[in-house]
Amino acid sequence: MSKVKDWIEAFRLRTLPLSLSSIVLGSFLAFYSGTFSWAVFILAMLTTLFLQILSNLANDYGDSKNGIDNETRVGPQRSVQSGLISAKAMKAMVIIFSTLALISGSILVYVGTQGENFLYTIFFLILGLIAVASAIKYTVGKNPYGYRGLGDLFVFVFFGLVAVGGTFYLHTNTLPLDIFLPATSVGLLSVGVLNLNNLRDQVSDKNSGKRTMVVILGTKKAKVYHIALLSGAILSGVIFSLLHFHTPFQFLYLITLPFLAQHIQEVMHNTIPKELDPELKRLALTTLVFAFTFGIGILF
Repeated sequence: MSKVKDWIEAFRLRTLPLSLSSIVLGSFLAFYSGTFSWAVFILAMLTTLFLQILSNLANDYGDSKNGIDNETRVGPQRSVQSGLISAKAMKAMVIIFSTLALISGSILVYVGTQGENFLYTIFFLILGLIAVASAIKYTVGKNPYGYRGLGDLFVFVFFGLVAVGGTFYLHTNTLPLDIFLPATSVGLLSVGVLNLNNLRDQVSDKNSGKRTMVVILGTKKAKVYHIALLSGAILSGVIFSLLHFHTPFQFLYLITLPFLAQHIQEVMHNTIPKELDPELKRLALTTLVFAFTFGIGILF
């Protein structure tokens, strides 16, 4: 039972609400447009869960192999670095979840592109392969992109634009450009979670040679960057709501503003990085609430 518990901790289940936000929002937008598929919704949720867990496991494995996880790290205990799970076992589990994500994703693409040009099927399959590779390459290998300040860009693209836009397309087989406004909202909020994580780990990352955006910008500018990310997320949502305005209830998602304001206050006044850890969970859950309230709002 202790080994099962160790694996559950390695999965870092508290990060899952963030990844599910994209699928929830993309599906609500599809329903609003008049087309919705339960098969696409369930498969998209399952594929996203596999990808998120894969990313967490690969991150644990990669940071340990590259010496990023050490005694100076202030975040939650990592499985490989602490010795709870061997590097060999972690690598095997990375392969297992890569396979699960590819199988689930392939079925999702097949279901979502039936009757469409075969080139669209190929395109989404390639996109799925890139998503799996990106989840692994973030910290694994000789030149992981997460160590070169590119993590924020990849999170924005895959958690926001690709996840929301892709989910919408697989439901509807259409992709209007304005869908990328709410996709931008979720993408920026997701980058905010990553930025918060990097603010917490700044000292150990810098000492270990991991160049995140926080290390590149420095603490003060990274906090201003954090405000810009969250503000941009709300602004993108507001612009979409104004373009499709039919009732004030569409702005239901603005109930997240007090939580975001309190969160920003905590981040701006923080002087002890370890105390930022609870804010990670709060921002991830707020992102999920944003997705649900945004989706519910456009239906009325």
